[in-house]
Amino acid sequence: MRIIFMGTPAFAVPTLAALHEAGHEIVAVYTQPPRRAGRGKQVQPSPVQLEAEIRHIPVRCPASLRDPQVQADFAALNADVAVVAAYGLLLPVPVLEAPRHGCLNVHASLLPRWRGAAPIQRAILAGDAVTGVTIMQMEQGLDTGPMLATVRTPVEDKTAGELTEELAELGAQLMVGTLIDLPLLHPVPQDDSAASHAPKIDKAEARIDFARDAECVERQVRAFAPAPGAFFELDGERYRVLKASIASASGNPGTVLDEQLTIACGEGAIRPTLIQRAGKPAMATAELLRGRAIPVGTVIG
Repeated sequence: MRIIFMGTPAFAVPTLAALHEAGHEIVAVYTQPPRRAGRGKQVQPSPVQLEAEIRHIPVRCPASLRDPQVQADFAALNADVAVVAAYGLLLPVPVLEAPRHGCLNVHASLLPRWRGAAPIQRAILAGDAVTGVTIMQMEQGLDTGPMLATVRTPVEDKTAGELTEELAELGAQLMVGTLIDLPLLHPVPQDDSAASHAPKIDKAEARIDFARDAECVERQVRAFAPAPGAFFELDGERYRVLKASIASASGNPGTVLDEQLTIACGEGAIRPTLIQRAGKPAMATAELLRGRAIPVGTVIG
């Protein structure tokens, strides 16, 4: 097939690679423009752009798809289908309708659950036992289009980073199979009454509230690992908690209960096992405590 690929972050890279390796003709890759990132704030191309360049696929980085000339250039590619994976820009109707088979999206949830920008984090925060990937025929609504295929996987104790990598690989293989079977597939409408929404993560959500129960705090740690990182502040310094376990202890919420930095929650307690101080690499809690004592009885938060 003649494919236009549209994606930006690392999540989209396995799908691009899988389509290329399956022998499809990828006539262009659309990705968001390079942006400043990292400590030096250097202009950096997206992970998808880097992958496309390695594979010698033409790259286009329009700031918007609303420009009539951009839409005309898109249509002129004469694609059979556009494959979209975490592209990050709205697709107007002329773009949605230009490819012969329209635009297919790799969405990291079991639609109609978790429509929106942060389905992986929202699934972990909500305590979902299972999540997955849906291949959807795109339309104007936010992740509302009919579904072509799904694959499921248990959430278990995975972090958002781990689950993102897993779903990216599952989605890549599911898209390759979907394109093979495309003429035989019958799109299934979503049940709008069962929909839930996954808004973009606000960094303020990453602050740990120890008044909540330990299970909620542990899910918060996993949902925001590796970024932005669930955190607490102590003596004006921020500590990002990247891994934690639930401990069978109790006390006043936010109180340090032992020399292992077990912290009481509204119900139960949480024990951070991997912590990152501002400007320093992540380290095991035991290593942190050797250089920065946090006495029993300290109240955090």
